[in-house]
Amino acid sequence: MLLFENIADLHKAQGVPPPDNPLFGLKILKKASRTTPAFRDMELSCNFYFICLKKLKSGNLWYGKTKYDHVHGFMYFLRPNQRYSVHDVKLKEQGFSIEIHEDFLSGTSLFSDIKKYSYFDYETREALHLTPREEKIMWSLFKKMKTESRNNQDEFSKSIILSHLDSMLKYAQRFYARQFIDRKPLSGTTIKKFTECLEAYYVNGEAAKIGIPSVAYMASTLSLSPKYLSDLLKQETGKTALELIHLHTIAEAKNKLAAGDENVSAIAYQLGFENVPYFSKLFRREVGLSPRDYRNRMHN
Repeated sequence: MLLFENIADLHKAQGVPPPDNPLFGLKILKKASRTTPAFRDMELSCNFYFICLKKLKSGNLWYGKTKYDHVHGFMYFLRPNQRYSVHDVKLKEQGFSIEIHEDFLSGTSLFSDIKKYSYFDYETREALHLTPREEKIMWSLFKKMKTESRNNQDEFSKSIILSHLDSMLKYAQRFYARQFIDRKPLSGTTIKKFTECLEAYYVNGEAAKIGIPSVAYMASTLSLSPKYLSDLLKQETGKTALELIHLHTIAEAKNKLAAGDENVSAIAYQLGFENVPYFSKLFRREVGLSPRDYRNRMHN
């Protein structure tokens, strides 16, 4: 695996000039340019944020062990030290990339704000697929940043560049929301599979063996990243993956409390809770009653 500690080393490996600012890089990716030999079949990781817009003519990108072919315009967003692989990629049209070292954001609101965008934790195959209008907006913001970076630097330059970057990140959030809506048939299938997996988990007694299913477990089962799964479910149902897991677990608890006389501790352990007070607290939060009070009400 190739690990790039700084932006200049990445530019050097790609055969392009180093950035004017060692903490902030902007590159035009040339049409029909093929990746350099060093990148044709290699896993990469960078010690900085990486934003990229591409249209592939051939080749593919990998994230972990998952392959995904991109034939249309798309963007992906990588946080520092996130691994991805490039396999003999050739571009169909011009693209761009932006590299931002965390130190470049120090002392600004973006230092914290950029961490709030969950799409930096999506997998490459969960890329943002842009409409032509959206692509124009992203190109416009990139060109504004590039123009400002080439002008005579003054006390306003950095804040102007960061304002355009901030706009790009906000637009990406908006466009991902549009993508979730456009792909409702996909999200509907995901919700169905998510529910089926939860039901099977409890029917097979997995909760008693290994605990309450985590978001990471559910995401892995559905071949999605945890953040993408949660955002997809939030868009469709108004609830995150963790909230849906809790609701399903409480539904299982209500069924057991109403059906028999098992003590609350036994039910809690069957459902994967190691801590009975936590089970009671979660149950009260969701139902408005303690487990014992709920059972008494149902039996009466």
